[in-house]
Amino acid sequence: MVKKITEELANNQTFKSYIVFWMGQLFSVLGSSVSHFAIIWWITDTTGSTMLLSLASFLYVLPMTIVVALSGVVIDKWNRKTIIVVVDSLQAYVMLLIIIIFNLGVANPILIVAIMSLFGIFQGFHIPTVTAIVPTMVPREKLSRMNGVNFFFRSFTQIIGPVIGAMLFSFIPLKIILWIDPLTFIIAFIPLLVIKIPKIKREVSAVKKNSFLEDFKIGFRTLKSIPIVFMMLLISMFINFLFVPLNILMPYFIRYNHSGDPSNLAFVIAFMNGGMLLGALLTSIKKEWKHALFIYFGLEFILMMIGGIFAITPYRLFLMMGIVVGIAGITIPILNTIYLTIMQLKVPTDKMGRLSSLDWAISSAITPIATIITGPLSEMIGVTNLFLSCSIIGMIITLILWWVAHIRVNKNNNRKELEEIEMSIERASKEKWKKSKKW
Repeated sequence: MVKKITEELANNQTFKSYIVFWMGQLFSVLGSSVSHFAIIWWITDTTGSTMLLSLASFLYVLPMTIVVALSGVVIDKWNRKTIIVVVDSLQAYVMLLIIIIFNLGVANPILIVAIMSLFGIFQGFHIPTVTAIVPTMVPREKLSRMNGVNFFFRSFTQIIGPVIGAMLFSFIPLKIILWIDPLTFIIAFIPLLVIKIPKIKREVSAVKKNSFLEDFKIGFRTLKSIPIVFMMLLISMFINFLFVPLNILMPYFIRYNHSGDPSNLAFVIAFMNGGMLLGALLTSIKKEWKHALFIYFGLEFILMMIGGIFAITPYRLFLMMGIVVGIAGITIPILNTIYLTIMQLKVPTDKMGRLSSLDWAISSAITPIATIITGPLSEMIGVTNLFLSCSIIGMIITLILWWVAHIRVNKNNNRKELEEIEMSIERASKEKWKKSKKW
């Protein structure tokens, strides 16, 4: 079947609309950050169970991984604004249900964990949809900078979210704290109704339409056509798997291994998100990214090494914990900005939905396995030993994949492609500085 794609190029008007949409989403992220912190600490303090924390992550990640792998086809066919409106509304309704359960006094950790798994389904649609609309609303010369600015402000909201949650937790009941999420949803929802999100127009020259499976295969073929991106995605999948225990068990590690309280957890999380803030600031002002492949794999190695250092932190030395995860936080926006910018520059906008959903699905494909085995492994060998083991294995895998990627780039004549990618980022970066006064 032959299709003609008519793209509405991003311009200053669509960019202004995107800024309005983006600012509303930041408020929603803040509310979710506060409520998520409060619920996770409540589960940790109430149960003291690594198994339940592992189960909670598994029930969130598994449906999100499945949905995000299939949602790309829907995103490229349906109205993207409608998708965001629907999934955001459903998330608000589920949070209202949780609030009702707490107010009725029938809250049970297992029940709350089961209900919160619905958020994984909604995020499976929300994340790739938001990613897909960026290149349709943000001019190409502003993509790299916007990605950096986005990480900067998201990191800022995620710094103050846990801090606000910890402060409120000390003198306000959880059932009251949770109301922050629906309120910030309303703030995000109002501008979403007003702005216009461009549609991808297709003129079909044949009666037969692509099947769902065929559209799905197109996403895979697009990914395979960009080998450098595929190698970066592969290492991301392994690192995500090995970083899961630290993400899941950090509250338990601070509460029980270091006798911490909500303020200590919020302190460490604030450092991590502060690092992300600095990393995002760096990406927003960085003019060019040379040696992109080396930087990407090098930072992945540092990220895994930091997990091991965190594990051996002396008792109750929360400042050291904060500094360590803060360094990790710096690397994350740089990694994501390099990867996202390359993908957005190389992938046609009418395939962005499919590829962004595949991106999320592949990079987190084995994460559900990691979440479900984290609890039993921590019971068998201890949380500290689990953190150390993942760190060592991660560094070894990163070195191996870096060597394979380096050989592949040179052996298969992909060096030219890598140089073109770096030149594209550099050109986009230079253009953004020439035109930065316009926005």
